[in-house]
Amino acid sequence: MSDSEVSEAVAQPRTAAGVLFFDEVDRVLLVKPTYKPGWEIPGGYLHPGETPSQGAAREVKEELGITPPIGGLLAADWAPHPTEGDKLLFVFDGGILTPEWLAEITVDGVEIGEYAFHELDQVDALLIPRLARRVHAAFGARTASATAYLEHGVPHS
Repeated sequence: MSDSEVSEAVAQPRTAAGVLFFDEVDRVLLVKPTYKPGWEIPGGYLHPGETPSQGAAREVKEELGITPPIGGLLAADWAPHPTEGDKLLFVFDGGILTPEWLAEITVDGVEIGEYAFHELDQVDALLIPRLARRVHAAFGARTASATAYLEHGVPHS
């Protein structure tokens, strides 16, 4: 049977990328959106033709006004949403933000109203559960110099 004879549906996930930035004591930077409650990591959905690392860098520039180097991939998460469909989410390592980068941060005021560094043990109270799981897994991957593959924020063995 040829490809033209088989019409099979394939996944077409919405794809997003975010970045974990840290301060000198390993607190993680979170941003507070203006359009919904709670906190997020810097990032967002990719544009057509954009790679995950390019999208992550663009979102950081849009949301925080800075262009620090974006490091390696910490986590990839297959996380379908009940109403939004399939999602594939990438988390990159932004490393420690130097005082120079911190001095240049300017939240856009449109999407992002504020930013703050938080202890890792605070993220469960600040983030939606699956994002909190993703952040914990990405933090663990960073510590282990590894990349985590997740499903719904849970490491897949």
